[in-house]
Amino acid sequence: MPKLFSSTRRRRGLMGAAAGAVVLGLLLWWLMPLGDGPPRGAIAFSTGTTRGVYQEYGVRLRTAFAKDMPDLKVRLLTSDGSQENVTRVATGKADFTIAAADAVETYVLDHGPGASDLRGVARLYDDYVQLVVARDSPIRSVADLRGKRVAVGPPESGVRLIANRVLAAAGIDPQHGVEPVADGIDTGPGRLRTHAIDAFFWSGGLPTDGLTQLASKFAFRFVPIDAGLVARLHAEGGATRYYRATNMPESAYPAVQDGATVPTIAVSNLLMTRADVDPRLTEWLTRTVIDS
Repeated sequence: MPKLFSSTRRRRGLMGAAAGAVVLGLLLWWLMPLGDGPPRGAIAFSTGTTRGVYQEYGVRLRTAFAKDMPDLKVRLLTSDGSQENVTRVATGKADFTIAAADAVETYVLDHGPGASDLRGVARLYDDYVQLVVARDSPIRSVADLRGKRVAVGPPESGVRLIANRVLAAAGIDPQHGVEPVADGIDTGPGRLRTHAIDAFFWSGGLPTDGLTQLASKFAFRFVPIDAGLVARLHAEGGATRYYRATNMPESAYPAVQDGATVPTIAVSNLLMTRADVDPRLTEWLTRTVIDS
């Protein structure tokens, strides 16, 4: 027994030393000077829809980049969302982007052009799936969407990926089981308000400005997406492994949630670039993002 404990202690000591070495290495990397001054030139950064969180986040990052790298011109490109963002970076139409992890994985699994050149730089914040209906709507679950007019996001958005998967996991054909429309956060709230649609999916950070604005004009609520449905998604494998069951906190939209959390799905967002982008530029951007 003493030998076993002694061996265990040695293994733990070696593991602790290795972990300490990794932490020390990261700390030294963080403290090391960045070289010959801030990068110069121009980059294209693909964001998202004008009322979505990606665009807001991109604007904030551009401000932070301007402070740390004053001679770097950052051009923001609006987009449908994650799917278009990944495609742009992989094919050289943008240098950096924000994209949901499931969209990145889907592009890689589908062997999209340039997929092998994609590089993840940092994990950012989480997106929450937000299924929105009018407060007096009879829709109480995902299953109740059958036969309804449902906005599932633009074709190249991350919302479209998740909405289609959620519907399928609930036993609803995304193309024929609902009347799908391509509205996103830019147009979906207005169409719900005028009763042109019965529900819309959104996947974004909390709170999303488009929904905060809607709450001041229109009574709506969120439809829960329960953990059992998330488990069915996980069983599919592939990119769905990045989904996790969670609760949207009651503080996200206080006027809507009345102090209650909402069961839903979360997925992480990643800062993405390409293998041929200057590593020094990537390092500077990464440090700025982490510090922001």
